[in-house]
Amino acid sequence: MDGISLRRKVYEALDRGMVGNGVTDAVHGVLIGLILVNVLAAVLESVPALAAAHATLFKAIEIVSVAVFTVEYAARLWSAVEHAPLAGQSGLRARLGIAASPAMIIDLVAILPFYLSLAVDIDLRFLLLLRLLRFLKLARYSPGFTSLIDAVWNERRALGASLLIFLSALLFAASAMRLAEHEAQPDKFGTIPDAMWWAVITLTTVGYGDVYPITTAGKMVAGVTAMLGIAMLALPCGIIATAFAREIQRRDFVVTWSMVAGVPLFSGLDATAVADIMRALRSETFEPGEVICRRGEPAHSMFVVAEGEVLVEADAGRTVIGPGQCFGEAAAFERATRGATLRARNWVKVLSLDTADLHHLMQENPAIGVVIRAVIEEWRAPAGVGSTSSPAD
Repeated sequence: MDGISLRRKVYEALDRGMVGNGVTDAVHGVLIGLILVNVLAAVLESVPALAAAHATLFKAIEIVSVAVFTVEYAARLWSAVEHAPLAGQSGLRARLGIAASPAMIIDLVAILPFYLSLAVDIDLRFLLLLRLLRFLKLARYSPGFTSLIDAVWNERRALGASLLIFLSALLFAASAMRLAEHEAQPDKFGTIPDAMWWAVITLTTVGYGDVYPITTAGKMVAGVTAMLGIAMLALPCGIIATAFAREIQRRDFVVTWSMVAGVPLFSGLDATAVADIMRALRSETFEPGEVICRRGEPAHSMFVVAEGEVLVEADAGRTVIGPGQCFGEAAAFERATRGATLRARNWVKVLSLDTADLHHLMQENPAIGVVIRAVIEEWRAPAGVGSTSSPAD
């Protein structure tokens, strides 16, 4: 970290993209824990007996939390100029830009009510509700939640069309039910707005049962409306589910592409070859201490470390390889036996490429074999190893 400014260090400590850095992980762990404690405290404080018995504890949690969240907010604003997309902008413009982001707005809402309550008399129930919004701060640390938001935003037009269809069905159902029931139940279906309550709970398949038709025509309208309700719910759910799955696939594709393309073994390949390799990769997870492959056994796969660390036990000693590094490539390429035993040092996720798939890819795209052979020979040349497998194989 020598030569890195304090502002850069602060940015890296807070940036979710720096996961894997010990300081970053510790800071994120503290903030996530504090958010969860806050939400739990807000929920428990809504119980009058607990609020009275533990008022001092709840107050202490609130003060400490606001202090930490305020420092976090200020630190994020101060280090905003280190954010790559804002590079080149003036300090003020970069900070205003980051302050207007949804995540920073949530951070501001998480602390602002406390300071407002010091100057203005605020209903405690409203203040408690705002404190519960701190739960949304977890979205910053959840890629899945972020992907869901992105999916909804990307499909906003389709969801808007679904809402329009729902409103149309709501209006027609309420109008038809008023026409069928207004004489029999004028107090419940006397006007279209009155009938809309029934239409809403029927279209959403809730069916409270407080309002229901009693005429034959009304029951027929209710039956059609209930069936429409299933379609009304399925439409937006299907749109969101499909978009969310596509967003997850896109994110995983980008991560996998970056990882595979960054592996020295594949760095000389063109985009088509990298895409072919990606399609053949499989994800595997290993527990700490679990053997991934043993020395002397046939090489059935080569691996790329996606997460965690792998301990290589060879004649030359022990080494550790981490994310983005590969092992077993020479043995898989030559259909040889393993030259080392590899164990998961912690929880490890690897991307494996079956030996048969590797050779099939080389037949389909000879450039893959040429590049892999050249890289392996280059690695071996300085050590004069000849044609034997490298220690990590």
